[in-house]
Amino acid sequence: MEGEMNKEKRDYLLPASILVAAILISGSIVYLVGSRSTGGVSDVGKEDSDQLATIKETSNLKTSDRDVILGDPKAPVTLIEFGDYQCPFCGRFFEQVEIPLRENYIKSGKVKMVFMNFSFLGPESTAAAEAAECAKDQKQFWAFHDAIYETEIKDGRENNGNLNRDLFLKLASELKLDNSSFTSCFDSKKYARQVEEDNNNARALGVNSTPTTFVNSQKLIGALPYAQFKAAIDSILK
Repeated sequence: MEGEMNKEKRDYLLPASILVAAILISGSIVYLVGSRSTGGVSDVGKEDSDQLATIKETSNLKTSDRDVILGDPKAPVTLIEFGDYQCPFCGRFFEQVEIPLRENYIKSGKVKMVFMNFSFLGPESTAAAEAAECAKDQKQFWAFHDAIYETEIKDGRENNGNLNRDLFLKLASELKLDNSSFTSCFDSKKYARQVEEDNNNARALGVNSTPTTFVNSQKLIGALPYAQFKAAIDSILK
């Protein structure tokens, strides 16, 4: 188990790779690569169907040191968020959707969650993703993830300089990480290539906006209301 900022934020995690299911795009407010946009509805293309059919042939999650899940790895529903720590709508998703999902579905073992980097809004986004990867080395990814969002949603603005080295070191200290190891990891840009690869992997899956969330057979784009995620999850659990 990882450390925790408080009892509600306890990490229920094991390393795991990702199973991504079929795509259904719902409308919402999102941050789109290169612009701000509202989402639309799209049918699953043949290429997507072929790729997803191949993915479905893998019945179990394969462990990986760099992929971390929150919740019971045997949970029947997998929720995967592609997010950017600067994205105001990702902050809204964190505050209005992710927190109640943890309380109502993740703690009870019905849903497992994975956060994937899609850091496209600028250098602060990249730096935050790299810092979170460094926290992952010390089994504090989810606590650090939460702390970044709790800081960023206070003003809801991007590229204003608040996601910086001083903040990351402060958060690491508050979470009682080994400061020397964390600082060395961040300053050396140990995970710069990893974050870049994460972005490329997201694009390869057709992700071009944040937040983009996969709930088993559905791809939900944007800061949709909690009720829509609840409905998607409940339909799977029936």
